[in-house]
Amino acid sequence: MDVTLWLWEKLAVELVSLIGDGGFQAIYVRSSMLAAKRYPWLAQNSPLKQTDFQVAGLRSRLEGRDIMEVREASILLLSTFLDILTSLIGETMVTNLLHSAWGDDVLTLNDKNC
Repeated sequence: MDVTLWLWEKLAVELVSLIGDGGFQAIYVRSSMLAAKRYPWLAQNSPLKQTDFQVAGLRSRLEGRDIMEVREASILLLSTFLDILTSLIGETMVTNLLHSAWGDDVLTLNDKNC
């Protein structure tokens, strides 16, 4: 879970600087809605106020769940988010954005902390 939250925090900082908090939230909420079809507990329960709240909300939805379910849901949520973002700004920009947000650190993350 720690890795998931780290990825979201870094991505949010980078993306909010480009499209604003409202743009980030719009993509995040849509991604949550789509991922909630498979994992209903990922659904947003209330409107989001700021990006920090989203990370705290995601943490609360992941806590106490089976590690494999958390891993699968996290992958689905993030890949859905990135698919939507790619459809809006293109693969090259998303790739550059992810490198800026995560750098080479993402390659050294420990699988056990997803």
